[in-house]
Amino acid sequence: MTDLEKLNPQQQEAVCHFEGPLLILAGAGSGKTRVLTNRIAWLIEEKGVDPWNILAITFTNKAASEMKNRVEAMAAEGTDRVWVSTFHSTCARILRRFIDRIGFANNFTIYDTDDQKSVVKDICKRYQIDPKQYKERMFLSVISSEKNALRSPEALEKSAGSHAEELCAKVYREYERVLAVNNALDFDDLLGKTVELFEKCEDVLAYYQERFRFILIDEYQDTNAVQFRLVQLLASKYRNLCVVGDDDQSIYKFRGADIGNILNFEKYFPEAKLIRLEQNYRSTQSVLDVANAVISHNTGRKGKTLWTSNGTGSRVLFREFQSGYEEGEYVATVIGKKAGNGSCRYGDFAILYRTNAQSRIFEEKLLYAGIPYRIIGGVNFYARKEIKDLLSYLKTVANGRDDLAARRIINVPKRGIGETTITRISDYAASHGMSFYDAAVNANEIPGLGRGVSKVKAFTYAIQTLRAKAEFDSVRQLLEDIIDQTGYVKELELEGTEEARERIENIGELINKAAVFDETVHDGTLDAFLEEVALVADIDSMEEGEDRVLLMTVHSAKGLEFPVVFLAGMEDGVFPSYPSIVSGDTSDIEEERRLCYVGITRAMKELTLTCAKTRMVRGELQFNRVSRFVKEIPEELLGGENLYPQSHSSDNREDRKKESFGTGMSGVYSRKSRMTAQSESFRKEREAFREKVLVPKQFQVKQGQKPQYEEGDTVRHVKFGVGQVVSIVQGGRDYEVTVDFEKYGIKKMFAAFAKLEKL
Repeated sequence: MTDLEKLNPQQQEAVCHFEGPLLILAGAGSGKTRVLTNRIAWLIEEKGVDPWNILAITFTNKAASEMKNRVEAMAAEGTDRVWVSTFHSTCARILRRFIDRIGFANNFTIYDTDDQKSVVKDICKRYQIDPKQYKERMFLSVISSEKNALRSPEALEKSAGSHAEELCAKVYREYERVLAVNNALDFDDLLGKTVELFEKCEDVLAYYQERFRFILIDEYQDTNAVQFRLVQLLASKYRNLCVVGDDDQSIYKFRGADIGNILNFEKYFPEAKLIRLEQNYRSTQSVLDVANAVISHNTGRKGKTLWTSNGTGSRVLFREFQSGYEEGEYVATVIGKKAGNGSCRYGDFAILYRTNAQSRIFEEKLLYAGIPYRIIGGVNFYARKEIKDLLSYLKTVANGRDDLAARRIINVPKRGIGETTITRISDYAASHGMSFYDAAVNANEIPGLGRGVSKVKAFTYAIQTLRAKAEFDSVRQLLEDIIDQTGYVKELELEGTEEARERIENIGELINKAAVFDETVHDGTLDAFLEEVALVADIDSMEEGEDRVLLMTVHSAKGLEFPVVFLAGMEDGVFPSYPSIVSGDTSDIEEERRLCYVGITRAMKELTLTCAKTRMVRGELQFNRVSRFVKEIPEELLGGENLYPQSHSSDNREDRKKESFGTGMSGVYSRKSRMTAQSESFRKEREAFREKVLVPKQFQVKQGQKPQYEEGDTVRHVKFGVGQVVSIVQGGRDYEVTVDFEKYGIKKMFAAFAKLEKL
């Protein structure tokens, strides 16, 4: 049975629309899933539509399963024949039956990501494409984008404006040939080949047009070009197409989503009926007022205003801090106090941010405060591959006896050292009672390594060079030397994918960690840094079912809701992102604003926006303005009071505004000071920092010259002070100098790095 009596008037109107195209603009928290399921049940029960003739498409298998279960629980017998599935599952079923009509066998194979990588890797080998210059992931990313835009290899070739684009077109063409020979499709082909089938075989299209007389599409704002074309073909006969979406929550442009599909729906279906669902069942009116204020600044939208009967609720709070560390401390302190007094559970809190790299400070602050947490849509900062790789380099430099670390990075980035070579080194180490790294140092004595000896020796020489620098370099300098010497970031830049960009940001955050350690720990050593990181990273003791604070990017939070939300990093250059600001394309800023709107509307009862005046970026201090999105919120909608007024008398409100919140916290700032633009000197200083960050240090090992001192001479070192030269030994590229220092004892170092001054 349908639940029409439980629906509001707009929901009822959407459910009871019978024939013809229908566009439902469903605002955040407006009950769109309830509308979709009730509409399917209403079509079957009230209009006698055969369940066989209904197609409902969602974006995830979980959403499809939930919708199917709800429909079956509501409607009469036969609802199991409603076709509820994702775009990819729908197309796979169609192709299994008819793909032979366009030259493939019906028992085609579906290639996963690893299969695709193998194909492209083989193509690059055959075409002698340098994998260090052109990464496999870059080719796969381009191929996927072209397929989702319904562009062929020939079209890409014609539009190519550079050698790289010409190579992409060449690889794309060969990739398609290989898949055809193997009777295989990738995930993008499932949609593209279905469109091709419908366009080439009118009878097949006619069959499915008759089969699916009523079509419902969820999350329509996230559809791309190939999905739009598929829906357009299927619905072109009966035009009973109902699409549900929110143009204000279109946030996947980087995945190929085209907001124009929902904005221009009435252009392709002029007779369409438009219904707005504006009543929100999730949040308080205070949260919705802030959301409405921000999103109203977008021009590319249909327009709607969210409202609720949930009550006004507490005002949205805005807090500005001197640094990102104070921001993290504030959030952890508030969570600890609210959970401690029993007003909230840990699981009631969500900390949302623009990029995954921002999680590191919050993770550390929560861990120090003993607050359990979980990362959603990602992994803990110190468990991320790029972070573990670089920490393994530091561990190997600090301690060659750490076999796990040395084995992890001996071929990272790839330097031609295969598993066979690694196994032989391990066997040699075990049989001679030495560490893996020490065995690698003696690679020329290991049987069967062949040409691998030179590659292994190059690795151990690089580690020895870094060890020499570690004697007098800061942890940050050492980390940057590792990054430059290995080309780790350069390889990620060549990938050119969204994932690679996130990994680069994570590496920048690790540099921030090292920079703060160098500044705050007097005479801090590499061992001390690794020990501190190990203590922070050790969170495995938390039980899986424990009540936890949730941390995630705003993208990962879409579709979720939380009683208390902290939306962090509300600064220009962070949120909105720096690339969106400098791109010059207003649509990029509008997508960032939609993302902000999504973050705001995750909050059910309480929302706090936070930002920092200064933030570390790749170890350099960066000055940021308050986010333009915060400035778009009317002053009267933001709270400026202390979170805990009960701890003060009611007549000292102005004093409370001037207080700091806890030790080391910045005070609560007036609206005027929050919104004042930064001075010109700050702007210039920030740009200087940006330039410095974007130009990486170049680290090269040059042939060392013979030192100007001899054995027995007295010398001075910048860190270790005065000492006597014990020995000077000529190495492969430099002289190894042993010095007995008065305070620090005997130290071995390379002459070029030691920069010893003869006294």
